[in-house]
Amino acid sequence: MKYMQNGGFQNNPMMRLTLLWTGVLLTGFWITNFYFYFSKMGLTPASIVAYYNGSEVLFTQPRTFQSMLKVTHAHLPMMAIVMLLLTHLLIFAPMVDRVKILFISLGFGSALLNEMAGWLIRFVHPGFAPLKIVSFLTLQAILAYLLLGLAMYLLRRPMPEPTPRRTPRRS
Repeated sequence: MKYMQNGGFQNNPMMRLTLLWTGVLLTGFWITNFYFYFSKMGLTPASIVAYYNGSEVLFTQPRTFQSMLKVTHAHLPMMAIVMLLLTHLLIFAPMVDRVKILFISLGFGSALLNEMAGWLIRFVHPGFAPLKIVSFLTLQAILAYLLLGLAMYLLRRPMPEPTPRRTPRRS
């Protein structure tokens, strides 16, 4: 934690390597998010409603409470950990606090809304379908920004170690 707080992780090759490989794996997670989303639905409210509520035209059944609960049970902790890691690194970025607060809130908020939207579509009203589109796209954009920012930060040259100040000797 000390490395993160003081920015020393940028000068620690092992920490940089660990964070870089974490970024590679999370980039794969980001890419597969698109595949999973678009293999089931598109960016139209009708395709989303058909996925959650079933479709006579496509011969699909509505999503069951149990199947949605299983997905939510896995998604919530996974997204919490991913967002915690990436937004935690953002805290130490050289940005004004308002921007950090915005990205942290948008990241966690869009992840939560993305998960909630399916439940709202299926069990409240199909009119929540646009919320699924907006929350998915916002989440993906925030993840891309955080991953790209982390990669850029880690791939630039390490900062030189500060030279210690010598205090003048008193006679």
